[in-house]
Order: sequence, then C-alpha cells, then structure tokens
Amino acid sequence: MNGVQPGSVLTMTEMPIDPDAIAARLPAGRMPPVNSWNPDFSGDIDMRIARDGTWFYSGTPIERPRMVKLFSGVLRRDNGKYFLVTPVEKLGITVDDAPFVAVEMTCYGSGREQVLTFRTNVDDEVMAGPDHAIRVETDPLTGEPSPYVHVRDSLEALIARSVFYDLAELVQDEACGDGVRPGVWSAGRFFPLGDAVEPDLAGEG
Repeated sequence: MNGVQPGSVLTMTEMPIDPDAIAARLPAGRMPPVNSWNPDFSGDIDMRIARDGTWFYSGTPIERPRMVKLFSGVLRRDNGKYFLVTPVEKLGITVDDAPFVAVEMTCYGSGREQVLTFRTNVDDEVMAGPDHAIRVETDPLTGEPSPYVHVRDSLEALIARSVFYDLAELVQDEACGDGVRPGVWSAGRFFPLGDAVEPDLAGEG
C-alpha cells in the first residue's frame, strides 16, 4: 500500500533522535474499542490471513485494501485465537502466523541512541521500544528465525524477510548476564536477536 511493497529496504533519515518526537510524528489513527466489546461468540467464518499478510475469504484473496484495513481494525486475539469483533458479533478466523507483516523500517540515529519505526501492510506504524517489543522465534527443526514486532494489544507483525536483513545490518553485541548477545537498540531498549555466546567465545571466529 502507498506504493511500498512488502520487504521494502531500510530507510535512513537525519531527523532529531528524540523518541517522543518521533512517536508524535507517527499516524495516530483511532482504533475501534474492540477490547471493550464482549458479544457472544457467533461461530467461525471462512476467513484466513496467510503468513505473507494476504487476507482470504472463502479461499479468494481480498483485494480491496480499504476492506482489509477495516477488518484489521476489529481484529482481536483471545487465548491464542483470533476473532473479528463488533459490539454484536465475535467471529473466529484463521491466522497462519502473525496477523500483520512489517513491510518497511525507518532508522533514526545509531547505536544506543537509535530509534526504529516499522510500518505494516495495513499501514499501522509503531516505534520499537518499551511499548513495542521486537522478538525472534527460532524453528527448533530448521533453525530458521521468525522475527516479530508488537503492534497493539496482543497483536504482532511478522517482520518481512528483506526488512529483517536490513535489521540484521544494525546488530551489535551487548553483554548480558549469561554472556554476550547480538541485538538492536531502539528508544532506549535493547532487543536480543540471537542466543547468548559465552564471553570467552564471543571474540572467536
């Protein structure tokens, strides 16, 4: 959307490195109060969000961005399951992975002063930091990492592969209680992106 395809390359800027000022510049769209709505469960519908962020209804992709944004605004996750919630209905849907995909990242500054913002495929924009964590899950069988950034409530965005490659370019090592861990800084918070390495091994190789 907005002419940017999933997996956009990292964007660097020279704007002041002030997390509060950066957060104030992000769109402040008013979301429906889905967490205050408590209708009875109305059953499941044949709607699915694929891992790449595509929404399907009855097996057919929903190609109208405005409709996808409308549905995404009433999405809620309860006990690990996803629902579309209105004041009178609660409809279960299927989500293959995360409901959103982070398709663009902007980096302000560097090192510990760095601030990272992400835009999703439905145009939510968040600043990684105390309120929006970055985390990585690793498949125990394949070792493939799946990185996520928190968007709102219990909803996350899967970070697109090429955006994750850009994020990896910003990785630095930080000492932790169990050794040295690779990760990134944003808005004063360090987010580990890999396992800890013992201090005596961190400098080898």
